[in-house]
Amino acid sequence: VFKDWEGKASLITLQNFPLPQDVVAAGETALVATWKKSGVQRAVGPKRAGMLYQKAQKSIGLTEGATAARHELAMYLEQYAMLCRQIEELMEHVAALVEQIPGASHMMSIPCIGLVTVAGFLAEVGDLSGYDHSQQIVRHAGLSLRENSSGLHKGETTISKRGRCRLRALLYRAALTMVARNPEFRALHMYFTTRRDNPLKKKQSMIALCIKLIRILFELGRKQKNYDSSKVLGPHREAQLQAAA
Repeated sequence: VFKDWEGKASLITLQNFPLPQDVVAAGETALVATWKKSGVQRAVGPKRAGMLYQKAQKSIGLTEGATAARHELAMYLEQYAMLCRQIEELMEHVAALVEQIPGASHMMSIPCIGLVTVAGFLAEVGDLSGYDHSQQIVRHAGLSLRENSSGLHKGETTISKRGRCRLRALLYRAALTMVARNPEFRALHMYFTTRRDNPLKKKQSMIALCIKLIRILFELGRKQKNYDSSKVLGPHREAQLQAAA
């Protein structure tokens, strides 16, 4: 009935009508009235209440121990609300700290890159002035390439993984978002995976984009300049993309 259980209307329903039998006992009119009384004015109404009521009538969940179930769910919701407040307070502190770091605001000028990504990146990398080149951060993240060979056997080339695993995970999640929403990264991903010579697998392409993101973050942070989409690809890569198209 609800796409997201963390939505306002969904949480209000869980608080007031935690079990299917509560929904059925209250009826559709009471559901709508409770939503409106709690300040939910859009997206929920008689139609949504009717759907919820019908689902509750067909529920095959356990009906025994209802009192304990209501109490347990109420405690979970209270814990969830407390954690949400703590996260908000924590992110306020993080935002205040990131604002004090030179170049951080310029790094956040990259489309789809926000406070959480920049804060996590700086927390794992530290002061950018301590690096002479972005390749040092690539190695720090364990994204540098190595060949898995032994004797006469020549194995596949993979990333070393000798570095910060949380930094790799952070960059990978950010790269996924960039491919979905950033035109430059989407074009690069398409080129890497479909080019005629040496096409990359999708995961290999994502690793290449993680490295690309490191270099962009390093450049913007060190030189304290904003993101410029025209300089992300460069003339050589632009020519390759046009030829591939």
